[in-house]
Amino acid sequence: MKVGIDSYCYHRYFGEVYPNQQDPGRRMNYEDFLRRAVELKVDGVSLETCFFDSFEDGYLKRLKEIIDQGKLEVVVAWGHPQGFEGGKKPEAMEDMKAMFRVCHALDATVMRVVGSSLDYRNDPHEPQLKALTKIFQDGAKIAEDEDVKLAVENHFDFTTDEFMDLIDRVNSPYFGMTFDTGNALRIGDDPVETARLMAKHIYATHTKDVAPLYGVSPKEWYFFACVPVGQGIINMPALADELLAGGYRGLFAIELDYMDPKYKDEDLAVEESVKYLQDLQKTRT
Repeated sequence: MKVGIDSYCYHRYFGEVYPNQQDPGRRMNYEDFLRRAVELKVDGVSLETCFFDSFEDGYLKRLKEIIDQGKLEVVVAWGHPQGFEGGKKPEAMEDMKAMFRVCHALDATVMRVVGSSLDYRNDPHEPQLKALTKIFQDGAKIAEDEDVKLAVENHFDFTTDEFMDLIDRVNSPYFGMTFDTGNALRIGDDPVETARLMAKHIYATHTKDVAPLYGVSPKEWYFFACVPVGQGIINMPALADELLAGGYRGLFAIELDYMDPKYKDEDLAVEESVKYLQDLQKTRT
């Protein structure tokens, strides 16, 4: 069991502040994030490409030096926020393809990708899945040539059954899933059951814990707001057991999106989450 952090935990500090959030008043960059990950002694990181300052060789080399210092496993995470827009934007393939160079520079063997998003969850699903099948069949062929696996995130868009169907349609060992535990619950699935059913197809995770935010309509995506891992309603020990029993050997990468407002400091929430997962790790190694 390997503990990681997705850089999206710090999205406010990278400049992405939701309309119902406050600006933290300071910024961080990827050097700051990676040094913090090393300080917390995690096993790896997931790096959202939307927050890179540059894709130039010199910049990537500087990041790789910190990554090597911390002996960090890396997932490159492409596609925030809407990726292929439910199949409506196949031309995004060119942008995704450019990220293989980043994967190679950082020694990442998995790229998180986004097929759809919550913005399209109420659109008919079958046309989206049909279009995404063609896109990801093409993408998987490129990924095989690059020897980097594509892992589509459940992005509060499709159910577990629909993702199983999509993976079956694409039918490639270079195409699987980034399992967002919180988004599974948000779409109405049982995250532990999803872990059991999908484990052999899961190449990366967003290990997210959530709790109901009372006073917010259940129709809002952030009704299930983020809390430190282990402090929410997802059964994390059972979920970890299902993933490990199913052969998952990737990162349990902590992710925070909309924090419950009673948690004022994402960094503290990350630190608490890391400690929880590292304690769990000791009993699963």
